[in-house]
Amino acid sequence: MSWISASAPHSTASANKSHLDPCSSGTGAVQWVQKHEPAHSSVISPMAGIDHEIESNDYRSFAQFDVVQDFSDHHYANSSPGKKLFHAFLIDNNWIILVDCSETIYVRVYEQRMDLLRAAIVGPAGTPYHDGLFFFDVRFPSDYPKCPPKVHYHSGGLRLNPNLYESGKVCLSLLNTWWGNGCEKWAKSNSTMLQVLVSIQGLVLNDKPYFNEPGNKNSTKTAVGEKNSLAYNQTAFILSCKTMLYSLRKPPKHFETLVACHFIEREHVILESCGAYLSGTIVGSSVRNGTKYACDKCFADFTKSLAIYTEQLRTEFASNNIRILELEKEASSADEIVPAS
Repeated sequence: MSWISASAPHSTASANKSHLDPCSSGTGAVQWVQKHEPAHSSVISPMAGIDHEIESNDYRSFAQFDVVQDFSDHHYANSSPGKKLFHAFLIDNNWIILVDCSETIYVRVYEQRMDLLRAAIVGPAGTPYHDGLFFFDVRFPSDYPKCPPKVHYHSGGLRLNPNLYESGKVCLSLLNTWWGNGCEKWAKSNSTMLQVLVSIQGLVLNDKPYFNEPGNKNSTKTAVGEKNSLAYNQTAFILSCKTMLYSLRKPPKHFETLVACHFIEREHVILESCGAYLSGTIVGSSVRNGTKYACDKCFADFTKSLAIYTEQLRTEFASNNIRILELEKEASSADEIVPAS
């Protein structure tokens, strides 16, 4: 039986080299995944923010890169910082590289802890992670760049990708957390933090993450493999929705503005996608003319769960709108205060 009514518009392609290697049990060769250009359903427009720690009075933008102070909620906050001047110089140069990062990657570094970094990655379009926000805490070890940075994923206890563990572990050969050959591994002479972030966005958060799992490569382009991949994408999207709820309810420090503005801007697209998936559109397909499942009954559990999370998202988006309106009103009132002459 065919599980879809037509071929999906996105597919996993084989490539000779990649930094994607899932940490998981299994045998057989690793499925290399072709890097995506991170296209997205929408772009965040300037809006009022809710991050009261922004030092300027402009609440209408969120910079791709910035230096902040408080690192108390960082995963590696209690680690001992490196004290070598050369080490600090190398990290400072990494900051310069990150200033030019993708429009869908946001970075905050810490003035008092140059060895720490936090990044938010927007899930790519055409994948089960589309329009989501995914947060990562990074620590540069004292022997950096000889050794790669340590990366922790804010999982919320969810396993939404073979490479992203519930514990927060990120499996990537570029991070030396999985095997790899040659340029697949970290190289102190040319590997960068930006390369790590782009690899996570383009290679880990791909359109068919099921095939990231070792042992699943042999089932590519088979009826069983494609069926399992479709089912995995459904689960991944449900977990992505749960991650959205977590972020809205408790955004990471210094990213409150991004979370609020991102979901204000994309809530319609997200809810429209949920509606399309409930009507049988394949997860990650175009909402208006995407591929449909040929056998809807096979995915009854998915639609039941999605209906629940769609309503939870709708409620949380409404609360987010109210918070933004209240803060806009507060900011407007503050602007109208005229100091006495």
